[in-house]
Amino acid sequence: MSKVKWLSNVKLETGERMLDNGTVETETALFHLKIENGKIVEQLRGNEKIPVGQEVIDMKQKLAVPTFKEMHNHLDKTYMTLDWKACIPVSNLKERLAFEAAELTSLSDTAQQRATKMIEALLEKGSTHIRTHVNIDPYIGLKNLEGVTAALETFKGKVTADIIAFPQHGLLRESVPSLMREAMRSGATMVGGLDPAGIDNAIEKSLFETMDIATEFNADVDIHLHDGGFVGYYTADKWIDIVEDANYKGRTALSHSFCLGDIPVPQQELVATRLAEQDVAIMSTIPINLGRIIPPIDLLDAHGVKVHFGCDGFYDSWSPYGTGDVLEKATRFCELTRKIDEKSLRNSLKWVTGGIVALNDDGQKVWPNIQDDASFVFFDAVSSAEVVARKPNNRLIMVMGELLS
Repeated sequence: MSKVKWLSNVKLETGERMLDNGTVETETALFHLKIENGKIVEQLRGNEKIPVGQEVIDMKQKLAVPTFKEMHNHLDKTYMTLDWKACIPVSNLKERLAFEAAELTSLSDTAQQRATKMIEALLEKGSTHIRTHVNIDPYIGLKNLEGVTAALETFKGKVTADIIAFPQHGLLRESVPSLMREAMRSGATMVGGLDPAGIDNAIEKSLFETMDIATEFNADVDIHLHDGGFVGYYTADKWIDIVEDANYKGRTALSHSFCLGDIPVPQQELVATRLAEQDVAIMSTIPINLGRIIPPIDLLDAHGVKVHFGCDGFYDSWSPYGTGDVLEKATRFCELTRKIDEKSLRNSLKWVTGGIVALNDDGQKVWPNIQDDASFVFFDAVSSAEVVARKPNNRLIMVMGELLS
Protein backbone atom coordinates (compact mmCIF):
# COMPACT_ATOMS: atom_id res chain seq x y z
CA MET A 1 0.00 0.00 0.00
CA SER A 2 1.43 3.36 -1.02
CA LYS A 3 2.32 5.86 1.68
CA VAL A 4 0.76 9.28 1.04
CA LYS A 5 1.11 12.55 2.92
CA TRP A 6 0.89 16.26 2.25
CA LEU A 7 3.39 18.94 3.18
CA SER A 8 1.39 22.13 3.59
CA ASN A 9 2.59 25.75 3.55
CA VAL A 10 5.97 25.05 2.00
CA LYS A 11 7.73 28.18 0.78
CA LEU A 12 9.29 27.73 -2.66
CA GLU A 13 11.19 30.15 -4.85
CA THR A 14 9.13 30.91 -7.96
CA GLY A 15 10.95 33.68 -9.82
CA GLU A 16 12.58 37.07 -9.51
CA ARG A 17 11.73 40.68 -10.12
CA MET A 18 13.77 43.78 -10.79
CA LEU A 19 13.37 46.58 -8.26
CA ASP A 20 13.44 50.28 -9.07
CA ASN A 21 17.01 50.56 -7.74
CA GLY A 22 18.19 47.97 -10.28
CA THR A 23 18.61 45.07 -7.87
CA VAL A 24 17.00 41.65 -8.10
CA GLU A 25 14.59 40.29 -5.50
CA THR A 26 13.64 36.63 -5.27
CA GLU A 27 9.93 35.88 -5.44
CA THR A 28 8.41 33.06 -3.40
CA ALA A 29 5.00 31.47 -2.88
CA LEU A 30 3.43 28.88 -0.61
CA PHE A 31 2.68 25.40 -1.92
CA HIS A 32 1.19 22.16 -0.72
CA LEU A 33 3.20 19.13 -1.84
CA LYS A 34 1.70 15.68 -2.11
CA ILE A 35 4.25 12.99 -1.26
CA GLU A 36 3.82 9.35 -2.23
CA ASN A 37 6.46 6.69 -1.63
CA GLY A 38 9.11 9.34 -1.13
CA LYS A 39 8.34 11.24 -4.33
CA ILE A 40 6.55 14.51 -5.09
CA VAL A 41 3.46 13.55 -7.05
CA GLU A 42 1.42 16.79 -6.94
CA GLN A 43 1.92 20.50 -6.21
CA LEU A 44 -0.91 22.78 -5.20
CA ARG A 45 -0.73 26.53 -4.67
CA GLY A 46 -1.11 27.63 -1.06
CA ASN A 47 -4.62 28.99 -1.64
CA GLU A 48 -5.87 25.63 -2.94
CA LYS A 49 -7.51 23.03 -0.69
CA ILE A 50 -5.81 19.82 0.34
CA PRO A 51 -8.14 16.78 0.03
CA VAL A 52 -9.55 15.75 3.37
CA GLY A 53 -8.69 12.49 5.08
CA GLN A 54 -4.96 12.42 4.33
CA GLU A 55 -1.97 13.03 6.57
CA VAL A 56 -0.86 16.67 6.56
CA ILE A 57 2.39 18.09 7.95
CA ASP A 58 2.30 21.87 8.31
CA MET A 59 5.73 23.25 7.34
CA LYS A 60 4.73 26.71 8.66
CA GLN A 61 6.03 28.69 5.69
CA LYS A 62 9.57 27.37 5.94
CA LEU A 63 11.69 27.70 2.80
CA ALA A 64 12.57 24.40 1.12
CA VAL A 65 15.93 23.98 -0.59
CA PRO A 66 17.53 20.81 -2.03
CA THR A 67 19.44 18.62 0.40
CA PHE A 68 23.20 19.00 0.34
CA LYS A 69 25.91 16.80 -1.12
CA GLU A 70 29.15 16.56 0.84
CA MET A 71 31.51 15.84 -2.05
CA HIS A 72 34.91 15.60 -0.39
CA ASN A 73 35.19 13.93 2.98
CA HIS A 74 37.19 11.44 5.05
CA LEU A 75 34.83 9.57 7.37
CA ASP A 76 37.64 7.34 8.62
CA LYS A 77 39.98 10.07 9.87
CA THR A 78 37.93 11.98 12.45
CA TYR A 79 38.67 11.93 16.18
CA MET A 80 34.98 12.46 16.99
CA THR A 81 33.86 10.35 20.02
CA LEU A 82 37.48 10.18 21.25
CA ASP A 83 39.20 12.35 23.84
CA TRP A 84 40.26 15.80 22.71
CA LYS A 85 43.66 16.27 21.14
CA ALA A 86 45.01 19.06 18.99
CA CYS A 87 47.20 18.52 15.93
CA ILE A 88 50.95 18.08 15.83
CA PRO A 89 52.47 20.89 13.72
CA VAL A 90 54.41 19.79 10.62
CA SER A 91 56.41 21.51 7.90
CA ASN A 92 55.21 19.52 4.87
CA LEU A 93 52.78 16.92 3.58
CA LYS A 94 55.17 13.98 4.02
CA GLU A 95 55.61 14.79 7.72
CA ARG A 96 51.85 14.92 8.15
CA LEU A 97 51.49 11.54 6.47
CA ALA A 98 54.16 10.09 8.76
CA PHE A 99 52.30 11.25 11.88
CA GLU A 100 49.04 9.89 10.49
CA ALA A 101 50.64 6.53 9.74
CA ALA A 102 51.89 6.26 13.31
CA GLU A 103 48.36 6.34 14.74
CA LEU A 104 46.45 4.40 12.07
CA THR A 105 46.62 1.08 13.89
CA SER A 106 45.41 2.47 17.22
CA LEU A 107 42.52 4.32 15.52
CA SER A 108 41.34 1.54 13.23
CA ASP A 109 39.42 -0.34 15.94
CA THR A 110 37.08 2.66 16.39
CA ALA A 111 36.55 3.40 12.68
CA GLN A 112 32.84 2.53 12.68
CA GLN A 113 32.16 4.44 15.90
CA ARG A 114 33.96 7.57 14.72
CA ALA A 115 32.50 7.46 11.19
CA THR A 116 28.99 7.09 12.62
CA LYS A 117 29.38 10.28 14.63
CA MET A 118 30.69 12.14 11.61
CA ILE A 119 27.79 10.99 9.44
CA GLU A 120 25.37 12.20 12.13
CA ALA A 121 27.06 15.62 12.11
CA LEU A 122 26.84 15.88 8.32
CA LEU A 123 23.24 14.70 8.19
CA GLU A 124 21.95 17.09 10.84
CA LYS A 125 23.37 19.98 8.78
CA GLY A 126 21.54 18.77 5.66
CA SER A 127 23.97 16.53 3.75
CA THR A 128 22.20 13.41 2.52
CA HIS A 129 24.96 12.29 0.15
CA ILE A 130 28.57 11.83 1.23
CA ARG A 131 31.57 11.20 -1.01
CA THR A 132 34.12 9.75 1.38
CA HIS A 133 37.71 8.79 0.75
CA VAL A 134 38.86 5.86 2.90
CA ASN A 135 42.50 5.01 3.59
CA ILE A 136 43.75 1.85 1.89
CA ASP A 137 47.35 1.43 2.96
CA PRO A 138 49.97 -1.13 4.08
CA TYR A 139 49.54 -0.20 7.77
CA ILE A 140 45.93 -1.27 8.34
CA GLY A 141 44.85 -2.79 5.03
CA LEU A 142 41.05 -2.62 4.73
CA LYS A 143 40.20 -1.98 8.39
CA ASN A 144 39.00 1.58 7.84
CA LEU A 145 36.95 0.49 4.84
CA GLU A 146 35.23 -2.15 6.95
CA GLY A 147 34.38 0.40 9.64
CA VAL A 148 33.11 3.05 7.23
CA THR A 149 30.93 0.67 5.22
CA ALA A 150 29.43 -0.68 8.45
CA ALA A 151 28.68 2.86 9.64
CA LEU A 152 27.06 3.86 6.35
CA GLU A 153 24.91 0.73 6.39
CA THR A 154 23.18 1.97 9.55
CA PHE A 155 22.10 5.12 7.65
CA LYS A 156 20.59 3.28 4.70
CA GLY A 157 17.55 5.14 3.43
CA LYS A 158 18.83 8.43 4.88
CA VAL A 159 22.29 8.83 3.37
CA THR A 160 23.73 7.73 0.05
CA ALA A 161 27.48 7.54 -0.44
CA ASP A 162 30.42 7.17 -2.77
CA ILE A 163 33.16 5.16 -1.02
CA ILE A 164 36.55 5.87 -2.54
CA ALA A 165 39.49 3.52 -2.06
CA PHE A 166 42.16 6.10 -1.24
CA PRO A 167 45.91 5.34 -1.29
CA GLN A 168 46.75 8.08 1.24
CA HIS A 169 50.33 6.91 1.69
CA GLY A 170 51.09 6.33 -1.98
CA LEU A 171 49.69 4.10 -4.71
CA LEU A 172 53.00 2.84 -6.11
CA ARG A 173 54.39 1.22 -2.99
CA GLU A 174 54.51 -2.25 -1.49
CA SER A 175 51.19 -4.06 -1.65
CA VAL A 176 48.99 -1.02 -2.22
CA PRO A 177 47.87 -1.79 -5.81
CA SER A 178 46.69 -5.25 -4.75
CA LEU A 179 45.07 -3.78 -1.61
CA MET A 180 43.25 -1.24 -3.79
CA ARG A 181 41.86 -4.04 -5.92
CA GLU A 182 40.84 -5.96 -2.81
CA ALA A 183 39.07 -2.80 -1.57
CA MET A 184 37.13 -2.57 -4.83
CA ARG A 185 35.94 -6.13 -4.24
CA SER A 186 35.07 -5.35 -0.62
CA GLY A 187 32.68 -2.39 -0.72
CA ALA A 188 34.56 0.56 -2.23
CA THR A 189 32.66 2.06 -5.15
CA MET A 190 35.28 4.45 -6.60
CA VAL A 191 39.04 4.58 -7.14
CA GLY A 192 41.14 7.33 -5.58
CA GLY A 193 44.61 8.69 -6.08
CA LEU A 194 47.04 11.14 -4.48
CA ASP A 195 49.63 13.51 -5.95
CA PRO A 196 51.19 11.42 -8.72
CA ALA A 197 54.21 13.75 -8.61
CA GLY A 198 54.56 14.77 -4.97
CA ILE A 199 53.82 11.40 -3.37
CA ASP A 200 54.26 8.72 -6.05
CA ASN A 201 57.12 10.56 -7.84
CA ALA A 202 55.95 9.10 -11.15
CA ILE A 203 53.13 11.06 -12.77
CA GLU A 204 52.33 8.87 -15.76
CA LYS A 205 52.84 5.54 -13.97
CA SER A 206 50.58 6.60 -11.08
CA LEU A 207 47.82 7.93 -13.34
CA PHE A 208 47.86 4.88 -15.61
CA GLU A 209 47.73 2.53 -12.61
CA THR A 210 44.75 4.48 -11.24
CA MET A 211 42.91 4.18 -14.56
CA ASP A 212 43.84 0.50 -14.87
CA ILE A 213 42.16 -0.24 -11.54
CA ALA A 214 39.15 1.88 -12.47
CA THR A 215 38.55 0.16 -15.80
CA GLU A 216 39.12 -3.27 -14.27
CA PHE A 217 36.22 -2.64 -11.87
CA ASN A 218 34.21 -0.28 -14.09
CA ALA A 219 34.45 2.33 -11.33
CA ASP A 220 34.61 6.12 -11.32
CA VAL A 221 37.72 8.01 -10.16
CA ASP A 222 38.46 10.93 -7.80
CA ILE A 223 42.12 11.95 -7.43
CA HIS A 224 43.56 14.25 -4.75
CA LEU A 225 45.79 16.76 -6.54
CA HIS A 226 47.68 19.06 -4.19
CA ASP A 227 50.72 19.50 -6.46
CA GLY A 228 50.81 23.12 -7.53
CA GLY A 229 52.20 25.18 -10.39
CA PHE A 230 53.25 23.65 -13.68
CA VAL A 231 53.73 20.16 -12.18
CA GLY A 232 50.10 20.09 -11.05
CA TYR A 233 48.93 21.58 -14.32
CA TYR A 234 50.84 18.93 -16.28
CA THR A 235 49.28 16.22 -14.10
CA ALA A 236 45.75 17.53 -14.72
CA ASP A 237 46.42 17.86 -18.45
CA LYS A 238 47.86 14.34 -18.64
CA TRP A 239 44.87 12.95 -16.73
CA ILE A 240 42.50 14.49 -19.28
CA ASP A 241 44.44 12.69 -22.04
CA ILE A 242 44.09 9.38 -20.16
CA VAL A 243 40.37 9.96 -19.58
CA GLU A 244 39.85 10.61 -23.28
CA ASP A 245 41.85 7.54 -24.35
CA ALA A 246 39.96 5.32 -21.88
CA ASN A 247 36.56 6.69 -22.98
CA TYR A 248 35.92 7.72 -19.36
CA LYS A 249 34.16 11.00 -20.05
CA GLY A 250 31.97 12.10 -17.13
CA ARG A 251 33.39 9.52 -14.74
CA THR A 252 36.31 11.27 -13.05
CA ALA A 253 37.12 14.17 -10.74
CA LEU A 254 40.18 16.03 -9.51
CA SER A 255 39.98 17.18 -5.90
CA HIS A 256 41.66 20.35 -4.61
CA SER A 257 43.46 21.14 -7.88
CA PHE A 258 45.22 24.21 -6.45
CA CYS A 259 47.44 24.17 -9.55
CA LEU A 260 44.59 25.53 -11.64
CA GLY A 261 44.78 28.75 -9.65
CA ASP A 262 48.56 28.94 -9.95
CA ILE A 263 48.75 29.22 -13.74
CA PRO A 264 48.09 32.26 -15.99
CA VAL A 265 44.51 32.92 -17.07
CA PRO A 266 45.05 31.81 -20.71
CA GLN A 267 46.21 28.42 -19.44
CA GLN A 268 43.28 28.30 -17.01
CA GLU A 269 40.91 28.81 -19.92
CA LEU A 270 42.65 26.15 -21.98
CA VAL A 271 42.53 23.50 -19.27
CA ALA A 272 38.96 24.50 -18.32
CA THR A 273 37.89 23.85 -21.91
CA ARG A 274 39.57 20.44 -21.83
CA LEU A 275 38.06 19.56 -18.43
CA ALA A 276 34.59 20.45 -19.75
CA GLU A 277 35.09 18.43 -22.94
CA GLN A 278 35.84 15.28 -20.91
CA ASP A 279 33.41 16.21 -18.10
CA VAL A 280 36.11 16.01 -15.42
CA ALA A 281 34.69 17.53 -12.23
CA ILE A 282 36.58 19.63 -9.69
CA MET A 283 36.04 19.08 -5.97
CA SER A 284 37.05 21.96 -3.68
CA THR A 285 37.05 22.45 0.07
CA ILE A 286 37.54 26.27 -0.15
CA PRO A 287 40.36 26.18 2.41
CA ILE A 288 41.39 29.18 4.50
CA ASN A 289 45.05 29.47 3.61
CA LEU A 290 46.57 32.81 2.74
CA GLY A 291 49.48 31.11 1.01
CA ARG A 292 47.35 28.92 -1.23
CA ILE A 293 45.39 29.93 -4.32
CA ILE A 294 42.19 27.97 -4.85
CA PRO A 295 41.03 26.86 -8.31
CA PRO A 296 39.39 29.57 -10.48
CA ILE A 297 35.90 28.27 -9.71
CA ASP A 298 33.93 30.99 -11.48
CA LEU A 299 36.07 30.60 -14.60
CA LEU A 300 35.67 26.82 -14.51
CA ASP A 301 31.93 27.18 -14.09
CA ALA A 302 31.70 29.62 -17.00
CA HIS A 303 33.42 27.02 -19.19
CA GLY A 304 30.95 24.31 -18.16
CA VAL A 305 33.13 22.42 -15.68
CA LYS A 306 31.18 20.80 -12.85
CA VAL A 307 32.42 22.04 -9.46
CA HIS A 308 31.35 20.67 -6.08
CA PHE A 309 32.28 21.57 -2.50
CA GLY A 310 33.08 19.40 0.51
CA CYS A 311 34.12 19.79 4.13
CA ASP A 312 37.15 17.48 3.83
CA GLY A 313 38.17 15.83 7.12
CA PHE A 314 37.36 17.66 10.32
CA TYR A 315 38.67 17.27 13.83
CA ASP A 316 41.41 14.81 12.94
CA SER A 317 45.19 14.63 12.70
CA TRP A 318 45.10 17.20 9.90
CA SER A 319 42.93 19.88 11.51
CA PRO A 320 41.09 20.46 14.80
CA TYR A 321 38.46 22.59 13.05
CA GLY A 322 35.24 21.95 11.13
CA THR A 323 31.54 21.52 11.81
CA GLY A 324 30.31 19.26 9.02
CA ASP A 325 28.25 22.07 7.50
CA VAL A 326 29.01 22.08 3.77
CA LEU A 327 26.84 25.20 3.44
CA GLU A 328 29.70 27.04 5.18
CA LYS A 329 31.83 26.32 2.13
CA ALA A 330 29.39 28.11 -0.17
CA THR A 331 29.28 31.05 2.24
CA ARG A 332 33.07 31.20 2.46
CA PHE A 333 33.43 31.10 -1.32
CA CYS A 334 30.98 33.97 -1.68
CA GLU A 335 32.91 35.98 0.92
CA LEU A 336 36.23 35.30 -0.80
CA THR A 337 34.89 36.31 -4.20
CA ARG A 338 32.76 39.25 -2.99
CA LYS A 339 29.42 37.79 -4.01
CA ILE A 340 27.00 40.03 -2.11
CA ASP A 341 23.94 40.47 -4.34
CA GLU A 342 20.79 38.36 -4.26
CA LYS A 343 21.30 36.54 -7.55
CA SER A 344 24.95 35.55 -7.11
CA LEU A 345 24.30 34.38 -3.55
CA ARG A 346 21.26 32.40 -4.67
CA ASN A 347 23.10 30.74 -7.57
CA SER A 348 25.99 29.76 -5.28
CA LEU A 349 23.82 27.19 -3.53
CA LYS A 350 24.53 24.89 -6.50
CA TRP A 351 28.06 24.26 -5.25
CA VAL A 352 26.64 22.21 -2.34
CA THR A 353 23.52 20.63 -3.90
CA GLY A 354 25.10 18.79 -6.80
CA GLY A 355 24.01 21.59 -9.13
CA ILE A 356 20.32 21.58 -8.17
CA VAL A 357 18.81 25.04 -7.65
CA ALA A 358 15.25 26.30 -7.43
CA LEU A 359 15.69 29.01 -10.07
CA ASN A 360 17.84 28.91 -13.21
CA ASP A 361 20.10 31.72 -14.39
CA ASP A 362 17.09 33.43 -15.99
CA GLY A 363 15.20 33.40 -12.70
CA GLN A 364 12.71 30.74 -13.80
CA LYS A 365 11.49 28.01 -11.43
CA VAL A 366 13.14 24.67 -12.24
CA TRP A 367 12.82 22.82 -8.89
CA PRO A 368 11.12 20.93 -7.38
CA ASN A 369 9.26 18.97 -10.04
CA ILE A 370 6.77 16.12 -10.06
CA GLN A 371 8.53 12.79 -9.41
CA ASP A 372 11.50 14.49 -7.74
CA ASP A 373 12.61 12.96 -4.47
CA ALA A 374 10.83 14.52 -1.50
CA SER A 375 14.16 15.42 0.11
CA PHE A 376 14.59 18.93 1.48
CA VAL A 377 16.35 21.14 3.97
CA PHE A 378 13.81 23.54 5.52
CA PHE A 379 14.91 26.96 6.77
CA ASP A 380 13.27 29.98 8.34
CA ALA A 381 14.51 32.19 5.51
CA VAL A 382 13.23 34.51 2.80
CA SER A 383 15.30 32.99 -0.02
CA SER A 384 18.22 30.72 -0.75
CA ALA A 385 20.35 33.87 -0.99
CA GLU A 386 19.66 34.45 2.71
CA VAL A 387 20.45 30.78 3.38
CA VAL A 388 23.88 31.10 1.74
CA ALA A 389 24.69 34.44 3.36
CA ARG A 390 23.45 33.73 6.88
CA LYS A 391 23.72 29.92 7.27
CA PRO A 392 20.67 29.57 9.56
CA ASN A 393 21.23 26.95 12.24
CA ASN A 394 17.63 25.84 12.74
CA ARG A 395 17.08 23.28 10.02
CA LEU A 396 14.60 20.50 9.39
CA ILE A 397 15.82 17.66 7.19
CA MET A 398 13.47 15.50 5.13
CA VAL A 399 14.69 12.45 3.23
CA MET A 400 12.32 10.72 0.82
CA GLY A 401 9.29 12.15 2.56
CA GLU A 402 10.40 11.39 6.11
CA LEU A 403 11.37 14.14 8.54
CA LEU A 404 14.47 13.28 10.55
CA SER A 405 14.44 13.88 14.27
